Amino acid sequence: MLKWLNQTKKKSIKHNTEGNLEDLIKALKPSKDFNRFEFETKNGSCWVSYLKTMVSPDFIHRDVFPYLTRHSFTNIDDIKNLLPIEQKLITENVTEIQKKIMSGSIMIQFNEYDTKCLLISAVTVETRQVAMPEVEFTVVGPKEAFVESLDTNINLIRKRLLLPQLQLKEIEVGKLSKTRIAILYIDGIANQENINTVIQRISDIEYDHIIDSSYITQMISDNKNSPFPQLLDTERPDRLSAVLTEGKIAIIVDGSPHALYAPITIVEFFSAFEDYFQIWHMSSFFRLLRLFAVTFSVFSTPFYVAILTHHYEMIPMDLLATLISTRADVPFPPVMEVLIMEVVIELLREAGARLPTKVGQTIGIVGGIVIGTASVDAGLTSSILLIIIALAALASFTTPVYQMSNTIRLIRFPFILFAQLWGLTGIAIFFAFMVGHLLNLTSLGRPFIEPIFPPRLTDLKDAFFRLPFNRQAKRPIYQRPEDPNRANAKRINEKHDNEK
Repeated sequence: MLKWLNQTKKKSIKHNTEGNLEDLIKALKPSKDFNRFEFETKNGSCWVSYLKTMVSPDFIHRDVFPYLTRHSFTNIDDIKNLLPIEQKLITENVTEIQKKIMSGSIMIQFNEYDTKCLLISAVTVETRQVAMPEVEFTVVGPKEAFVESLDTNINLIRKRLLLPQLQLKEIEVGKLSKTRIAILYIDGIANQENINTVIQRISDIEYDHIIDSSYITQMISDNKNSPFPQLLDTERPDRLSAVLTEGKIAIIVDGSPHALYAPITIVEFFSAFEDYFQIWHMSSFFRLLRLFAVTFSVFSTPFYVAILTHHYEMIPMDLLATLISTRADVPFPPVMEVLIMEVVIELLREAGARLPTKVGQTIGIVGGIVIGTASVDAGLTSSILLIIIALAALASFTTPVYQMSNTIRLIRFPFILFAQLWGLTGIAIFFAFMVGHLLNLTSLGRPFIEPIFPPRLTDLKDAFFRLPFNRQAKRPIYQRPEDPNRANAKRINEKHDNEK
């Protein structure tokens, strides 16, 4: 029975897409929001069809119906010529008619069974207003963030890059959703091979619906099984505009408030866009602080397990007495103790993220304090481990890009298991595996851990440190930009003060 229903649905979808206009109207009629009626004109009548949930009623009653009532028409071409509307099309292509009606157009037929019809765009788009960023919030700098409307997002980019070389390619993806995907790049700067790669990969997607840009990230990545994201998503139009001028390729998905760009390197995940709004000394310090925080977040608990299980002779005598006293009543081995606390922290994170904002904040703060204190008092964990776990969780929040923070949360667990099996040697073994994986990882075919490997000193100017703008006259080499020069370093250094 289920097999028969699936076959029926497949036939129905295929029939509606590839049939004639009469079949399309029959398929739409059962829907309560489909309006089809005969409209009286000055010298006769015509047939009007549209989806009322997709069109603007004000537009129809103000700009379409009054002209149909006041003028005389002898054919469909007369209607097109007399209507003072810009977006209109006469066609007999059923596929085109279906696409236009479903996206918010009015279909006008001179007679009820005419195959030739006039399509008038009357789409109404319900979307929220441009607001402040929620994920990539900054203290200084622009406060605009992308929304779910593709046209609005492109407008936010174009008003920052007023140049004709900013090119846009639009692709429709999704057998059922027909999602619009825009690919943006600056002609003359972006590498043509990178552009062709992105267009080809998106064009090759065969999936029934694309809801968000995260679908695209998973489908066009070089290595789909890697926990490390190979495309970077952002909700900031100022950041996307900046990377476009470097030669990157941007991908914006209709219905998603986050845009993607590539190729990227691993160091970009630890770079906040606010770094460019501060002097380079401060920016470099904060980047190094983030790298230290991520390192501590990943290795702190594995080192705790490794030292207490295999290398307790490394513990200083002054600290050993404290450890013995805090772990005297703990019934679990170090690895079980660590795993319990790590899982509790993850549960608190998930609860805080899924609950409403005000309740989520309360769960995160109160839950952490109550559970932490109770677990120490009950003898389920040591107070030293509780401090380490809290600091590790706090350090993981310093990552500017949310995607990478999830990866950091995940890779801690294999490190803990390897530390339990072989101590510090196990940590070194898994670290070697991870480095080998990163060496093989690419983003649009470009090395993922550049400028570390292959080593490129010129690209280190904006990696672990952010050097002054006069030291960043060249665009990143790994992207192979067609125009490698960003600025004239000599002119930046010169000062032409007016002499009185």
